[in-house]
Amino acid sequence: MSTNYPESADFRTEAKAWLAANFPKSLVGKASVYMSFEGEVAMAGDALAWRQTLGEKGWGTPSWPKEYGGGSLTATQARILQEEMSAIGAFNPIPMLAGMGVTMVGPTILEYGTEDQKKRHLPATARGEVRWCLGYSEPNAGSDLAALQTRAVDKGDYWEINGQKVWTSGADISQWCGALVRTDSNVAKRDGISLVLLPMNQPGVRTRPIKLISGSSPFCETFFDNARADKRDLLGKLNDGWSVGKRLLQHERASQTGASPMPSGSGGSSLAEMAKQYVGVNDRGELNDPDLRLRLAQHLMDSKVHQLTLARITAEARGNPKVTAAASILKNSATNVAQTRSELTLEIMGSGGLGWEGKEFSEDEIGAVQTWLFGKAMSIYGGSFEVQNNIISKNILGLPETTQKG
Repeated sequence: MSTNYPESADFRTEAKAWLAANFPKSLVGKASVYMSFEGEVAMAGDALAWRQTLGEKGWGTPSWPKEYGGGSLTATQARILQEEMSAIGAFNPIPMLAGMGVTMVGPTILEYGTEDQKKRHLPATARGEVRWCLGYSEPNAGSDLAALQTRAVDKGDYWEINGQKVWTSGADISQWCGALVRTDSNVAKRDGISLVLLPMNQPGVRTRPIKLISGSSPFCETFFDNARADKRDLLGKLNDGWSVGKRLLQHERASQTGASPMPSGSGGSSLAEMAKQYVGVNDRGELNDPDLRLRLAQHLMDSKVHQLTLARITAEARGNPKVTAAASILKNSATNVAQTRSELTLEIMGSGGLGWEGKEFSEDEIGAVQTWLFGKAMSIYGGSFEVQNNIISKNILGLPETTQKG
């Protein structure tokens, strides 16, 4: 979808020329090779040079301020940059390389962090040199996140942290973690939480990967045994971590408003073309299966409506950086669109959609099955589908609070 504002024409010309001069042609169309959500990707040769060039330009985090490694672009300019990248098969690997750093931790540091925190943490994150994970959920504190028990004890010039986190994406390959910890047990549970930033490469931190049904996973269990966080890395005010943590989750949901859970084996090919290939057409060029044709048309309309709504909300937010509850609507909509696409893809492929391994299945078929399985997590991660409905009901529809307080 093109962005057409008169004042954007010059920037589009600039972006197009810069990309033509700097994006290595050897990387065209290879986003899925270098943008893996589940693990560390080796950046070497042209891929490493591209990451460094993009980072130096500040366009890996285009809307961040230049003084913290960004490009100081407007939301419109950032969208134009993405459009021009897509047009030539280019990609931005830095958000994936930074883990949770670009989409979640970084924006929260920009809003709540001290000047010292911004200068120490943001530039390297903006260059894709530092990867972040998040210590939020615990075995007994998932949707009821405020029930968390990981504790941080004041030891003078540092916090001593003990406890366990779960579903910490990329914890085994991250250098830093943003963790919600309990700093006061004598107040209401939401009032005694703080958010601290701590290095992962220390004796007091252990991680254990969790393997999922899709065959691989970014998720880990993380254990803190007398781990340390520097006092200067308390993000926001002491015991106000619930507010900071909720704000970070708003940024997370805003980043998950696309309609694809991860690069798929099908390379994003048109469902309509795939259906013609697998199902066949009649003498009028229509799919042979009229029921599938109807459901495919409905899905394509839902996908288009989602993209138009996303564009409208983005346009309405121009000049207003506040993340609203609309992110919850878009997060659930994106989940529906992505999961429906995966279901339709497997149905279209027929027996080919049962492939897990073996020469009788194509790479696209195996990739589609793995994407379908991984995509089941979309309705859970980043705040479950039901939690988003609660947020929508309270903050948009004005319905009364029905969840547990405290």
